[in-house]
Formats: sequence, C-alpha cells, structure tokens
Amino acid sequence: MANLLIVGPPGAGKGTQAARLAAALQVPAVSTGDIFRQNIKEQTELGKRVTAILDAGEYVPDELTNELVDDRLAQPDAERGYLLDGYPRTAGQVEYLDGVNLRRGEQLDAVVRLIADTDEVVRRLSARALEQGRSDDTEDVIRHRLDVYERETAPLIAIFEERGLVVEVDGIGAVDEVTERILAGLAARGIEA
Repeated sequence: MANLLIVGPPGAGKGTQAARLAAALQVPAVSTGDIFRQNIKEQTELGKRVTAILDAGEYVPDELTNELVDDRLAQPDAERGYLLDGYPRTAGQVEYLDGVNLRRGEQLDAVVRLIADTDEVVRRLSARALEQGRSDDTEDVIRHRLDVYERETAPLIAIFEERGLVVEVDGIGAVDEVTERILAGLAARGIEA
C-alpha cells in the first residue's frame, strides 16, 4: 500500500512515469486532467459544473477539484493506495488531501519529484509541439509555462520537504532508466514494488 504524488515540470515525463509506477505498485494513477475529462465525457453532475467553468474561460476552483479527487480516491481501486499526478497544486489542496488521508486512516508516503534541465524540457516540448502540429507551443510559451510551474510548485515542494517526503529523481534519460531511479528512491524509503 502506498499513497504517492508525482511532480515535475511540463515535459519531464510525469504521465509516462505515473502509469509505470502505478502498474508496478498496483495502485491507480490518478490525474486530475483525466478526472475532469472523464466526468465531462460522462456528463456527470461534477462534469457539467467543470464544463460550465471551463466554457467561461475560468480555472476550476480548489473546492471543485478537491471534490473530484475525493470522489476518485473513494473508488474501490484506490483502497490500496494511489499515485496522484497534477494534484495538489495549491497549499489549500495540500490541506484538503491531508484531510482525505486522515479520514482514510492513512498518510502521504512520498512525493516523487522529477528534476529536468530546462533546456532539455524546452527541446522535448518543442519537438512534441511539432509532432502534434501545435503552433501555440513556441519556445517562449514553453519557458513561460516552466516559470509558472516553478513559481506555483516551489511552495508545495517546501511543504513536502519539511515533512521529509520528497524523493528527487533525475527525470532525464531513457524511460526505463528513469523508472528504475524512481523505484530505487522509493525502495530506499521502504516502498517496494
């Protein structure tokens, strides 16, 4: 059983590594983006609320994001733990997750932080933008997204560092190598796949 978060800048490989880690640890990979898309697709009550907010060009507020994550973690497949990707993003969401874990009689076990060189991430995302025909992902836009990530994530990393939960892993290299580094870092904390 393990309750984990994975964090890292855009382009660091979080989604790829989250899927691999979740399979290795036999817990669900829970992405807030996926939750939003699933609820919208299924036209659930929460999905309708998210659609209305996004259609108005607004950010989904913490309250609604918290509700979606809480609902997802209450599903049977999350009884043995979870791997969150994209949540929490604010100090308020960290506090809410603490409450969810308290109700579950659990705690957060580790935060995997993928470290990636900015120039390498820009190269990766620029290549991905070309492959996918995304003309909006220019180098300036990508660098801005990385700056926003650093500014918004730094306070959360500090919270998790104070708790001794952060496992820093070099996110650059072959996918298998990065996965092995993460598993080794988790094993050092007593979390075995």
